[in-house]
Amino acid sequence: MDYNKLPKVELHLHLDCSLSYDIVKQLNPTVTKEEYDQSFIAPPKCTDLADYLKRAIKGFELMQTKEQLRLVTLDLFKQLKADNVLYAEIRFAPLLHIMKGLTPTEVVETVNSATKEGIKTYGVEAGIILCTLRHYTEAQSIETVELVKKFKGKSHIIGFDIAADEAGFPIDNHINAFKFAYENGINCTAHAGEAKGSESVWETLKNFHPTRIGHGVRSTEDSSLLSFLKTNNIHLEVCPTSNVQTNVFDKIENHTANIIYNSGVSMSLNTDARTISNVTLSEEYKLMEQVFNWDKEHFKNCNLEAIDHSFATNDIKQIVRKKIEEAY
Repeated sequence: MDYNKLPKVELHLHLDCSLSYDIVKQLNPTVTKEEYDQSFIAPPKCTDLADYLKRAIKGFELMQTKEQLRLVTLDLFKQLKADNVLYAEIRFAPLLHIMKGLTPTEVVETVNSATKEGIKTYGVEAGIILCTLRHYTEAQSIETVELVKKFKGKSHIIGFDIAADEAGFPIDNHINAFKFAYENGINCTAHAGEAKGSESVWETLKNFHPTRIGHGVRSTEDSSLLSFLKTNNIHLEVCPTSNVQTNVFDKIENHTANIIYNSGVSMSLNTDARTISNVTLSEEYKLMEQVFNWDKEHFKNCNLEAIDHSFATNDIKQIVRKKIEEAY
């Protein structure tokens, strides 16, 4: 089946981990294809999440000026269009892009206006999620969530997330930022249940109150957690290829996506990092078909769950839902 023909929704996608070779070459003409393959793309197997994340550094180093941020954002829209993505939520950490003097506000303004341009140019609807990072201080987390509040309702900024090395850093520095988000009606998702087990998901749910979990694939280690996710309609943003690369699972055959789907927990399929994982959403679908015998019905359900749990406006949700139902 040609999955490229099917329209899709992608909720879990990192901007600084999705630079195509074309854009890298444009931003730094000295980078050869060999070098790009070596330092921007992770090997099929990394030692762990921290090892995988080293590749992101190369990406955000090339995203330090307004023009660089604009070009990288538009490049991602081009990739999304080619992958037949109708709606995407693109996430990044603004504080990673201030090395050359941009303020965090300027960073967000630049990516927001590039997103507006990308939507118009490529016809792909999108929203932006701002991330704090696990190793950040409480002040950095608060600064990031305050940026979401500042732009909320008058831009494409639609949510807040926490990313980076889950196993290496506790949640303590970020409790107040998520409390602020909760009190200000800010949509939240949070990375958990990837580098650590089900206890990390529990801790994240209890302290951060997100409506979605980034990954969450180790939730299957605790049946009461699966029941909780299902009862409370918490959506899991599942990224199969990435999880094998970061050694959450030794091989794709042992991935829990199928178990999660069959348990009735809301989930979607995502690439996580199009460059680091060297994958498109169409390829993720193909993988699920080959390994778990998934068919159009599975993908339709995942896409409908994705748009329902997205942070999009109701108008966008209705339009996308209709297109998914017609195409599948």
